[in-house]
Amino acid sequence: MKISIQFLLLITISLFSYGQNLPIPADKKATKETITLFQSLYELKNKGIMYGHQDDLMYGYSWWYEKDRSDIKDITGDYPGVAGFELGHIELGNERSLDSVSFIQIGEQIKTHYKRGGIVTISWHLNNPLTMQKNSAISKFPSGTAWDVSSKEVVASILPGGQNNAMFNSWLEHLATFFTGLKDDNGTPIPFIFRPYHEHSGSFFWWGTNLCSDKDYSALWRYTVDFLRDKKNIHNILYAYNTDRVTSLEQYMRGYPGDDVIDMLSLDMYDRGPQFDNELDNALGFVTKEAISRNKLTALSETGERQGMQDWWTSVLLPVVSKYPVDYVLTWRNTYMPKGSRKGNLNSPSTDDFKNFYNSPRSLFLKEVKEANIYNRK
Repeated sequence: MKISIQFLLLITISLFSYGQNLPIPADKKATKETITLFQSLYELKNKGIMYGHQDDLMYGYSWWYEKDRSDIKDITGDYPGVAGFELGHIELGNERSLDSVSFIQIGEQIKTHYKRGGIVTISWHLNNPLTMQKNSAISKFPSGTAWDVSSKEVVASILPGGQNNAMFNSWLEHLATFFTGLKDDNGTPIPFIFRPYHEHSGSFFWWGTNLCSDKDYSALWRYTVDFLRDKKNIHNILYAYNTDRVTSLEQYMRGYPGDDVIDMLSLDMYDRGPQFDNELDNALGFVTKEAISRNKLTALSETGERQGMQDWWTSVLLPVVSKYPVDYVLTWRNTYMPKGSRKGNLNSPSTDDFKNFYNSPRSLFLKEVKEANIYNRK
C-alpha cells in the first residue's frame, strides 16, 4: 500500500506537536514524576472524569483503618482514582489529625495508593494562629480552629512582619517534614496535589474573602509555595487554587496568586437544592475555560449529593461535569459512625445509582486510571 508524502508529513507534524504542546507544572524544577502526572492529567480529562473520595482509605461509616478497606471498594469492587487526605493539626506537631487520623498511617496510605497507580490530593484545615494564642483550650470548637472567623487580622499576622510569622514558619516546617517523607519504595518523591487555603470565596475559614484582603491572600499563597518549593526544595507538588461556589470569573479570581505558583483551578460546590445544576454548570463553564487559557488543570474538588435524591449521581452530577474538561470530582468523607451512635451505612437509597455512576464510561475509577499508566508516559 502506498502512503502519500503529504500523509507522512501530517503524521510527523502531529507527533511533533503532541510532544511540544503539552504544558508543564508551574514549578520549573518539578520532578520528572510530577511533570508526568501533570501532563497525564491534562490529557486524561478528555477520556472521562476521575472519581475521588476524601479519607476513603482511612476509615468508613462502620470501620477504622483496616488494611485495603474502602467504602467505595465495598460498593463497587474498585478504589477511587483519586484519594483525598487531610493534614489539619500537623502544624501543631500532633500525632493525629483533626479527624483523629494517624499521620503515620496517612503517609502509609498515600504510598499505597500511589503504588496502586492512583492519584493523591491533600487538604489542610490549619488552626487559627491568632486566636489559638488567646484561647489555649483549642478543643472548644470552633475557637482557635480553621473555622474561627472572629478576627480579620489572621493572615496579616503570619506574613513577614506579623506577630505570628515565626510560629507560622514552624508550622510550615512541620508540613515540609511530612511532605519530604512521602517517597516510594525506591526513595523517589511521590507527586501529589496540594489544596490549602481552600474555599476562599466563602467566609467560614479565617482565610476567607471577607476576612483578609485579596493582596494578603495572594501573599499567603506565594509565601507558602516559596517556603516549600524554594526554601525546602520540595518539587513534587502540584498546587490547586480553590474557591467555594461562585457566580462569575471575577469573583473566582479574587486573590489569585499567579500562574507561576498554581497548577490547578479547582472549585468546591455542594448540592443545596434544585438550583445546583445551573450553578455548577455556570461555574464549571468559566473555570474550565480559564484553566485551558492558562494551561492549568481543573477539578470539582469537593461536592456532595442532595439529600433525598436517589439518582443524583447519574441525573445531576454526571450530566453537568461531563460537559466540561474536568480532571476529577471528589466527594467528602464518610464520617465514622461506630455501632450505637448515629446511623451510618452504605445502604442509602442512592447506592444503586452510585453503581450506575461507576459503570458509566465517563467516570474513571482506579482501574481505568491504572490502565492509563499515568506515571509512566511513553
